Amino acid sequence: MAVNVYDTAHLLASQLKQTEEYTEYHRLKTIAYEDSTNKALLDELKRLQFKMQARAASGEKPDDEEMQKLMRISSLLQLNQDCGAYLVAEFRFQKLIADIYKILGEVAGIDIDALTQA
Repeated sequence: MAVNVYDTAHLLASQLKQTEEYTEYHRLKTIAYEDSTNKALLDELKRLQFKMQARAASGEKPDDEEMQKLMRISSLLQLNQDCGAYLVAEFRFQKLIADIYKILGEVAGIDIDALTQA
């Protein structure tokens, strides 16, 4: 019997949406993004995080000014109860996804932990 890995991936995605981590993440994201100021700050935080990750992946040194801006926005968002709770929930959901990547990486012989070490 042949296994369709795409069907399995869709099943996994469906099951992820039923986890406590996802439902809490989604619920808190909706609340945090209701406020336009929060939305703008969260979007800027995500943009800066992506930019920093892209730099790191290409071996570039982080830009000090952007790093300071990222830290300021992050600190400001942590002070907001809705945003702080959302960011914690997002981290928990990302941890779940990272654990799944690690399992998949083992099949391919890829040491995910080694890839994340600086």
